Formats: sequence, C-alpha cells, structure tokens
Amino acid sequence: MVNSGLREKDRVVLRTIVEVYLRSGRAVSSGFIHGRKVLGDSPATIRNIMVKLEELGFLSQPHASAGRVPTDQGLRFYVNALLADRPRNLEEPGFPIEDWTTRRGDLNALLDGASRFLADGSDSVGFVLSPRVSRINFQHLRFVKIGEAKVMVILVTTFNMVLTEIVSAQAYFTQSELDRASQYINQNFAGKNLAAVRDFLLRELPRAKTQFDQAFARLMSLLKTSVDQEDSEPPIIVQGASRLVGKFEEADRDMLKSLLQNFEEKANLAKLLSDFISLDRVMVLIGDESKAPQIAGCSLILSPYGDDSQVLGSLGIIGPKRLPYQKIIPLVDRVAAKLSRAISRKPS
Repeated sequence: MVNSGLREKDRVVLRTIVEVYLRSGRAVSSGFIHGRKVLGDSPATIRNIMVKLEELGFLSQPHASAGRVPTDQGLRFYVNALLADRPRNLEEPGFPIEDWTTRRGDLNALLDGASRFLADGSDSVGFVLSPRVSRINFQHLRFVKIGEAKVMVILVTTFNMVLTEIVSAQAYFTQSELDRASQYINQNFAGKNLAAVRDFLLRELPRAKTQFDQAFARLMSLLKTSVDQEDSEPPIIVQGASRLVGKFEEADRDMLKSLLQNFEEKANLAKLLSDFISLDRVMVLIGDESKAPQIAGCSLILSPYGDDSQVLGSLGIIGPKRLPYQKIIPLVDRVAAKLSRAISRKPS
C-alpha cells in the first residue's frame, strides 16, 4: 500500500480486514487474521496492531466483543493503494467490453450501452452524463422549423456523429431565416460549439446585427434558449437503480430511499454528478468525500470520456461503500476508454 507511516505489518492487517469486509460485510477478528496466516505473529500481537489502526482512524469496532471493520479512512487508504499500484492490483472486467461499441454512428446508443454495461458489470447503478449539444464542437449544423414555436437543431459533430435537439423558440422564424442563420454559422464558426457562437455574437451584436436585421435578434434568442434549456435539464442516463435494494444496512434505508428518489429526479442527480467531472482517468469518492448528503453513504467511481479535442461528459457507478474496488475501478476506466475510442473512431 501507499506510504503513510504505517509499518508493513500494519498494512497487511489493514488490507486483510478491508478485503474480508468488502466480500462478507462482517467484522474481522485477530483470531481470523491469524488463521489466514498472512502474518507469523500471535493473535495478541495482531490484536495490538488492530488497536493501533483503530486509534489512527482506519478501523472501528461495531461492538465491544466484535472484531473490526474499516472506516471510510481505511477504505480510502486501500483504494489509494490500488490506484497507486495499477495495474498489478486490479482485475480484468471478466467479460467482453466491446459488445456495445458496434454502433459507432449512434451516440445515444453508445451512451445507453455504456450505462447498461456499467450496471451489469458492477451490479450497482451505472450512469453516463451525456454531452450538452451546445458544448459539442460541430462541423455542420442546420436549423429546421418543425412548428410555430419549435426549432430542431441538427448538428454534425467534429467526430462525425449526428445529434438533434428540439428547442422551444421564443420568437417566430421562417425556414428561410433559419437557413440563412445556418449558412452564416457554418461559414464562420465550423469547429466551434453553439455556446461559443452565442458568446461571440453577443459581443459582436452591434456590427453583426445589420446582416440579419430583426431575424438576428431572434436568432440570438434561439441560441440563448438552447443553452439555457440544457442548463436546466442536464442529460443523464441511469441504469440499475433497483440493484441497490438490499445492499445497504438497516440504518441506511432512509438514505437509500432518498438516493432512489434522486435517480427518478434525474436533473438533480445530473447537477450533482456534473460537479465531479475532472481530467483524472478514474476518480473514487467514498462516503462524505463527495460533500453531497444525497450519496454520503455510497461510493462514487467515475471517469471522463470524450474525443481528441474535448471532454464530453463522465460515466461511472454509484453503489454501497462495500464494493469490489479491484474490479470496479478498471471496469469504469476501460468503459470510458472504449467509449472515447468509439466516439473518436480509433481502433482498440
């Protein structure tokens, strides 16, 4: 394990307790560790080591006569050791990871497949934060009038996928006006995203407005509505919420009920998880480390995905703190890498 001032014997005892607890959920006694023959010391010496680890905050004793279980600090120490010593301490996912990456042209199918694969592989909740259309770099776009107050945005991304979004327009447009706006944006902003287009045009409004007259102001309203709509309804795909039932202790049932409610209210969950998007290949948050009461009794393992030019979103799993981290960490890592390759059309 990573260096923390603990002796090798201390680390062996802590690792053994964590691994037994993750598999069984039971407190671990000094006699059990002695019987495993991971150390040549007597049960009394092992008991003294456990007392020391408890005093340092790595273990706790649920009952006076029981053995010890790891605290969140003990789990964190164990996970840090796994992350620091990759890939030797981590397991292969154990089943084919390519099955859901065959439909490379359909981004929604890829994201749904990744979420389902994560849920199946972890027996917990798999999630994918979908990319915001307004933040994706495009090579071509078109606005199509589909109703008196609705416009479809059709966007061909720089990674050759087609995305669509229906926007509730705040003003009336003719299809001719929308075609002119599409042509102007394609000629001047290919390779950028709609949020950047909106910000640029707002700065250039006095000069650029003459090109479109009143239609330009309405276009600005359309772009603003598109971005604001995404901000209020961040997209997320969640699979496997029912798998959590029965995996928490009785004392955590209220937390589980609140968590399941958050899965139903996907906008709240997406806003929460979007705070954790980072450039780290895999991030592990245990219990209160998330600083989010909604998942304080859980572990969150997530990783970003994207193409060569930008991070598009994140994916991962949410489950009880008693997870098989040796399996879940590489699962999340490899699914993110596979999704990124499929989006970028790179060979495996």
